[in-house]
Amino acid sequence: MCILLLPGVVAHATSKYACDEPNPASLCTGANTCGSASAPCTIDITKAGNSSNVKPGIPDAKNNQFFCVKKGTQVVWMTSNKNTGFMISFGTDNPFDPDDPIIGGANKQITVKANTPGCYKYDAGAFYPGATYGMGGGSKPELVILP
Repeated sequence: MCILLLPGVVAHATSKYACDEPNPASLCTGANTCGSASAPCTIDITKAGNSSNVKPGIPDAKNNQFFCVKKGTQVVWMTSNKNTGFMISFGTDNPFDPDDPIIGGANKQITVKANTPGCYKYDAGAFYPGATYGMGGGSKPELVILP
């Protein structure tokens, strides 16, 4: 048996989280950037069974996918589910203005402005009023705010 080691060849492990990568902003492309200076980014939070999903308003978006917005973009958090509420929490690192928790529902969209560049993990939950088990299990999506 022979083992060959080549100098300069190193395996790099990648995290399942974009925000754990060395330069998460480099993962932003036209295909995963939501909104613009003239058009808001709409984000749909839905409840599906015991879980919650976040889907950015970009073509072919997947639930809970990583996405990017540019600083200054208006971001509209909403739900397309009837009789559903939602809550988004960035903890102490809320990159939006105002930096209050984002709490809304089917009849209450919340509009904020992307303010602080960086990569952010956040908690997202959706709930039905009077549901036996309350809020759907939160998801841990990520987003990058570009300068």
